Amino acid sequence: MRDVWNTEGLIALDKAHCWHPFTQMKDWCAADHEPLVLVGGEGAMLRDSRGREYLDGNSSIWTNLHGHRQPEITAAIRDQLERVAHVSFLGTTNAPAAQLAGRLSALLPVGALPRVFFSDDGSTAIESAMKMAIQYWQQSGSPKRGRFVAFDQAYHGDTAGAASLGGIGAFHDRFAGHQFPVHRISDPDDLENLPVEEIAAVVIEPLVQGAAGMRLWPRGLLRRLRECCDASGMLLILDEVLTGFGRTGTMFACEQENVIPDFLCLAKGLTGGYLPLAATLTSEKIYSAFLGRFDEQKTFYYGHSYTGNALGCAAALANLEVFRTHRVLENLQPKIAVLSDLLAGLASRKRVHEIRQCGFLAGIEVRDSEGTPFPWQARTGGRICEAARKHGLLTRPVLDTIVLMPPLCTTEDQLRMAVHAIGVAIDEVCGDCD
Repeated sequence: MRDVWNTEGLIALDKAHCWHPFTQMKDWCAADHEPLVLVGGEGAMLRDSRGREYLDGNSSIWTNLHGHRQPEITAAIRDQLERVAHVSFLGTTNAPAAQLAGRLSALLPVGALPRVFFSDDGSTAIESAMKMAIQYWQQSGSPKRGRFVAFDQAYHGDTAGAASLGGIGAFHDRFAGHQFPVHRISDPDDLENLPVEEIAAVVIEPLVQGAAGMRLWPRGLLRRLRECCDASGMLLILDEVLTGFGRTGTMFACEQENVIPDFLCLAKGLTGGYLPLAATLTSEKIYSAFLGRFDEQKTFYYGHSYTGNALGCAAALANLEVFRTHRVLENLQPKIAVLSDLLAGLASRKRVHEIRQCGFLAGIEVRDSEGTPFPWQARTGGRICEAARKHGLLTRPVLDTIVLMPPLCTTEDQLRMAVHAIGVAIDEVCGDCD
């Protein structure tokens, strides 16, 4: 096949100029490393510049919901391009943003979270909630409430405030001296030992911690946390950047424990994985504390140049329409069951230590034959994912936990192929690990 994309030239340009996230660039730029140049996609599949195809096993870093080149979302973006691509949300509004705010609020019980603040990505959705929480307490007669509570192994983004909440050393330790004040806990019972009168809000990923290795929370923990916050007056921020929009089997993970937060943070799948857009939903009670005369300085002085971007909001509206017209959540339930059965077949492999599944996302953790973690320097998880590419699966690990989180449109046959690829790759890489 003729290389119409000039793969070598693109790789040379990338290595000469690009700086990739979470990537040791010395290894990336090594002469013997050939990065994949992805040039096309259809449904759950991606295609590289050399014509090879892969199942998008981590939904393009947990963003894509309905597949690539999804017709309705693509059409919505094109239609909006014919009108206007972007206008300022500071001093004006636009039709897609106003409509999207109403649609998002309507996904929750009537009146629960009627106010929507748009930003750019998951980190800024969390950042918005944190700043709103602090300012809310300042303007509500409790200025001492300026601290946050986060959980061990948490990851909530990489902007300064969001990173303050993070509990993963490799990502967060070097910036510890430049962060918001945070108490770290492992269980809601730990709140009893904290000065709750100084705490603005508790932040958690409901049901599952993604960057911790798809670590599942015990059922009932979220409900218990909501009750603790109600009893002590603390606000509750739910980070559904990963878990939102069907990943756990319901539109939002918090629905499964009948919990309504004070702030709901959304991003990643909000546009179906097409464009960067985030939203922070909150209650009328929180919103009302920011109302007043101009000279009272109660305004929320925070925002982004692309806040309420019309293209992103048009994509998000189409995304929600796809959920409705394609009955995505209903059709997902049988596929969740199939995924469970397939993963159960992996559990007998000697190097598979634990399989953690929540809805349509899973983590397969590998260890040595004694159950001891492999040395992190060995990059066992990374090498398994590299091996899986040869069998048609594209995904990434969290250390030695292989993440499987394909688009919701993935077929049962594609699921079988993905799980088979993981199993074969584990055998290839770990067959002589001991």
